[in-house]
Amino acid sequence: MVVTVFRHLRVFPLLLAQLLLLLLAGVCLAEDPFAFYDWEVSYITASPLGVKQQVIAINGQFPGPLVNVTTNNNVVINVQNNLDEPLLMTWPGIQQRRNSWNDGVLGTNCPIPPSWNWTYQFQVKDQIGSFFYFPSTNFQRAAGGYGGFAINNRVFIPLPFGTPEGDIDIFIADWYNKNHTDLRKILDDGKELGMPDGVLINGKGPYRYNDTLVPDGIDYETVKVHPGKTYRVRVHHVGISTSLNFRIQNHNLNLAEVEGSYTTQQNYTSLDIHVGQSYAFLVSMDQNASSDYYIVASARFVNTTIWQRVTGVAILQYSNSKGPAKGPLPSSPDDFYDKYFSMNQARSIRWNVSASGARPNPQGSFRYGSINVTQKYLVQNKPPSLIQGKLRTALNGISYVNPATPLRLADQYKLKGIYTLDFPTKPKDGPPVMATSVIDGTFRGFMEIVLQNNVTSVQSYHLDGYAFFVVGMDYGEWTENSRGTYNKWDGVARSTIQVFPGAWTAILISLDNVGFWNLRSENLDSWYRGQEVYIRVVNPEITNKTELPMPSNVLYCGALAHLQKPQKHKSAATALIAGRGGALLSSLLVIVSYIFLLV
Repeated sequence: MVVTVFRHLRVFPLLLAQLLLLLLAGVCLAEDPFAFYDWEVSYITASPLGVKQQVIAINGQFPGPLVNVTTNNNVVINVQNNLDEPLLMTWPGIQQRRNSWNDGVLGTNCPIPPSWNWTYQFQVKDQIGSFFYFPSTNFQRAAGGYGGFAINNRVFIPLPFGTPEGDIDIFIADWYNKNHTDLRKILDDGKELGMPDGVLINGKGPYRYNDTLVPDGIDYETVKVHPGKTYRVRVHHVGISTSLNFRIQNHNLNLAEVEGSYTTQQNYTSLDIHVGQSYAFLVSMDQNASSDYYIVASARFVNTTIWQRVTGVAILQYSNSKGPAKGPLPSSPDDFYDKYFSMNQARSIRWNVSASGARPNPQGSFRYGSINVTQKYLVQNKPPSLIQGKLRTALNGISYVNPATPLRLADQYKLKGIYTLDFPTKPKDGPPVMATSVIDGTFRGFMEIVLQNNVTSVQSYHLDGYAFFVVGMDYGEWTENSRGTYNKWDGVARSTIQVFPGAWTAILISLDNVGFWNLRSENLDSWYRGQEVYIRVVNPEITNKTELPMPSNVLYCGALAHLQKPQKHKSAATALIAGRGGALLSSLLVIVSYIFLLV
């Protein structure tokens, strides 16, 4: 049979070449398809709010290019660091199944040095949804470097809604006119960043809806649509620390998906979106297009009179629009005397238990509410305080310090003294300390984490490697009795959740993904000052089925820096061949030799 096939290749030399290319790309031999990207990360000069500043772009774009793939695709992204400081790219919400090696945070990866490149390779295994990527070190997200990451359903998995006319990505972000290095220095000097200079939508400043608040000459975003059509609008909060209310004038936002989970569909006139969160709405273009319409993202939970400038405005333009947008902006929620308005809005977001996600079986077939909890953590923050002369933030009295050697590499090489497995299960007494303390997660255990926010602003928390179930939130101190209020059926599964000031949020996590996984504040100032921890999940059995081997292109630093070889620059495709392909290339040479013997 094999000989017969190869003899036919005498007649089809082009087919032979195509076969070899497919083998090199990894899309044959029953593997899932590959998607290749080559990125150059560099500074550009831009003036999003009318002031020239240094912005981080990818391939000259700000925001960066869209990663658009399908469930189970293998993603290969070669990143060339043309910045003047080390760089890591991370992919919040992408679960990196069995592969924390490619998570792109300091606990798993050595940063890419300036003028070096590194190739990420990971599979978007059993995932769908709306995500984004960003640079995870040195406060760089405050300068940009972010972009969209969309995972589409496979063709045989139906969408729980009609196929949209198209997808629209919208990035909202509070923004400062200072460079990220200046913002970093402000924090290093023990000061606060203060009120942002504005809000960007897709990297651009506000439409001039007000001649006093918005100077002339600001470039703004225009989203063009066709009347009568429905679009999927993916909204990502990629900012620094300010919660934003998102709304589109005269249009309902039909929520359909949150960070990889389909939700029960319900309409909102506006939705509060917190730092690091992603939502997908179905928006029907059902208005008469008498004029263009405002798209607004404005600051929440602040004195709106003082914070008026912290408002982003873009334009929704129908193809048959009769004129420019005019008049006042659509109002944000008037809930000054109702602190539960935003919390109840968050509580209303429910998992669509009957919809299929990335797999044919319904999302609700995973009955998280019937699983026994095996580990419990009450994780509490406090306002910044001085530790060793530095203003720092902490969780349970531990202000996290990133060691020079990534945690995962330290485990791989059995290095001692890099970290400790003693993160407290509840807030510790006494003053906070700086340490590299890690949560010891039990493989295939089920963990409850209660996040208690004791500061005066909303905090967002993100967990890499997992989607957790949001089962409860309320104001006041969490107690054992609070478990009686948990939603044990259709709490949405997501990776970033807000905790309101003076309130708590409870999440449940199925620890089935081996690796080191970062739990952090997505508020950049809190994260930068130490509000993070890692969960270590190790399979006690000796097996290679629950974690992928260390990549051949791994970077070394810290105590392992002497192992680092000189850099050889590669594209995404050649890096794949070199990284996973020594054995593949050898096999191909054998196949080619055999073919030509037959020919």
